[in-house]
Amino acid sequence: MKDSLVARGVPASAIILDGKGYRTICSVVNANKVYGLKSFTVISQKFHNERAIYQAVHLGLDVENIQAYNAEDPKSRRAYLTSIREYFARVKMFIDIINT
Repeated sequence: MKDSLVARGVPASAIILDGKGYRTICSVVNANKVYGLKSFTVISQKFHNERAIYQAVHLGLDVENIQAYNAEDPKSRRAYLTSIREYFARVKMFIDIINT
């Protein structure tokens, strides 16, 4: 992802890779609490971006501007597995928000 962004003119110094972002909620919290960002961009598939923005807002993070750019959705024969996974990820997201 970083290489693609740099190839398209984004300065490498403007990119932070979250090596501990194993889950969306971790990446959103890390962006704000660990890296001190109040403004950041999420680049992923639309369903994932929606979840990231929702979590940032509903966790009460001190974020002034969060935006997202949507990558293409998976188009393989097994893309339906992504939809099934996303269903459970959204359920887990609400559990995480309730428990924080």
